[in-house]
Amino acid sequence: MHPSDAPVVREISVADGKAGPYGITAGHDGALWLTFVHSGSIARLTLDGDLTVHPLDSPACRPMIIAPGPDGALWFTRSQDHRIGRITTDGATESFPVPTPGSGPFGITAGPDGAMWFTEMNSDRIGRITGEGEVTEFPLPVAGGFPSAITTGPDGALWFTLNQGNAIGRITTEGDILIHPLPTPEAAPVGITGDGTALWFVEIAAGRIGRITVDGDITEFPLPDRTAKPHAIAAVSTGSCWFTEWGANRVGHITSSGEVTEYDLPSPSSEPHGIALGPDGALWVALETGGVARVTP
Repeated sequence: MHPSDAPVVREISVADGKAGPYGITAGHDGALWLTFVHSGSIARLTLDGDLTVHPLDSPACRPMIIAPGPDGALWFTRSQDHRIGRITTDGATESFPVPTPGSGPFGITAGPDGAMWFTEMNSDRIGRITGEGEVTEFPLPVAGGFPSAITTGPDGALWFTLNQGNAIGRITTEGDILIHPLPTPEAAPVGITGDGTALWFVEIAAGRIGRITVDGDITEFPLPDRTAKPHAIAAVSTGSCWFTEWGANRVGHITSSGEVTEYDLPSPSSEPHGIALGPDGALWVALETGGVARVTP
């Protein structure tokens, strides 16, 4: 659907097409923080449009997902050199190696225990890193599951997608793990978010949005365009989530009843990836072709 009362969408150029804005989050400083996956940089964008780019020590480290930490800094995954990065709001950076070689860290989120939790795509593990850089790894009971995005659930556990395992996983801060298989085969879940009551996730290969309760009950909602390739998802309130459609150049909104509304982005083939709720109440979307979209509901 494309209703006449569609939100206002404004695009801001933040890089050339070679940098690759990918992950985005709101920092504790009231700004947006982005990963530039191709150029190996972290960018800070204020609500007024002021941009600061911080190059990392390795241009080929492939920074992916970024999240605010309990220490006020931003933490991010480096999937190519298998490290976890940290950047302060004034731009000081450091990074810590993941113990398992070739782990391919991807998703990251602040846990309820004062640490950051992350996924290891290549090694079927969930990692935990303290503010001092001490890493603990928890092996999953799945081979080749490709753990992807991760978020803290309303139950105080960490919830994550298994992109190739076709499941949603749950791990407690003590390391107890549950795996919930998806009803749809080969759905390839990626992004996941919590709305304060349940978890919402996207199925990039099946063109669906899923909801899972903390008890493991799963509901799937098909998108009008099943080839849209939904990628990332962010909750704005209970039963209200926004998501990116990487394959269709759109952002979408879904309600608790499964009602989906979709909106085209202004620039064609802009490759929307990460999405985050900004401190201004708007949705901010990273566009891999070099921009950021601000969506005002």
